[in-house]
Amino acid sequence: MSKNIVSEPTWIDKMNDFGQRRIPFIFILDFELKKPIILKTGQITENIYYKFNDIKNYQLSGTKQKNLQFDIFPISYVQYALAFDRVIKEIKFGNSFLLNLTFPTEIKTNYNLKELFDVSHAKYKLYFRDEFIVSSPEIFVQIKGNKIYTFPMKGTIDASVPDAENIILNDHKETAEHYTIVDLLRNDLSLVAKNVKVNKFRYIDHLTTSHRTLLQVSSEIEGTLPDDFHSKLGDIFMALLPAGSVSGAPKKKTLEIIAENETDSRGYYTGVFGIFDGENIDSAVMIRYIEKSDERLWYRSGCGITSQSECAAEYKEMIDKVYVPIGRKY
Repeated sequence: MSKNIVSEPTWIDKMNDFGQRRIPFIFILDFELKKPIILKTGQITENIYYKFNDIKNYQLSGTKQKNLQFDIFPISYVQYALAFDRVIKEIKFGNSFLLNLTFPTEIKTNYNLKELFDVSHAKYKLYFRDEFIVSSPEIFVQIKGNKIYTFPMKGTIDASVPDAENIILNDHKETAEHYTIVDLLRNDLSLVAKNVKVNKFRYIDHLTTSHRTLLQVSSEIEGTLPDDFHSKLGDIFMALLPAGSVSGAPKKKTLEIIAENETDSRGYYTGVFGIFDGENIDSAVMIRYIEKSDERLWYRSGCGITSQSECAAEYKEMIDKVYVPIGRKY
């Protein structure tokens, strides 16, 4: 007599179930969706710390106890240029219009992961079991009531550059990239919501780092979810992933090109993490990401490649994004 085999619920099933029953939980979804984590907020251990705007589960000092030493060792320009040239060739063939190319940079610092997490300032933060930390400025989606919002960020410049705001807003390459990502995310939201619209287009956010202030260009997109969306939270996120701002367009082919040209799988880098409070969701893209591997620390960063991209500029932008957002007061 055969026995019925009951399979483990997937992360999608768990999000749907917890949403329907209004059970608060956090989710940590890796880029390739091979190691998704769904935890009821009451199950969080002391080895996982999170912050979602004003919601956090820890009390750390938040102050520097020693001077920060932070040295970076990026891949060579030659290695980057080889991958960049292959990506540009794919773009010229019409296989992609925008591709976010990323690489790990080894860092050496006198701070451990928990100390870096403690002193970093960001809207969204995650410390995960001494394996990786995230200090992200980028919202993935927010769900408030039956409204869903996303805020794509594309275009970065050092605020100390004279007339920086006008330069970034009038840069043709950055403008084209931003149009592409807004169009992609508007289409993504249309998969799960109705009445999708762009509320604000290309406004400036200020990001303070350990050694500079950056200007970043963002937009706001809104849609209306169905009345029963709580029971479909997993399906909603499955439809939207991976985040368009850190993959590209069109998604399917661009993801194939990414896998062929980056040095390894991304893991949790550029995945998403978030919290469901029983009614609403707040979530972020896992960028400004440092991971530990074989007792070495790696900072992952990247930038969007389009037909107008210049290799040297993109290489510099990738390196410029390797920083700890501890703020000037330190």
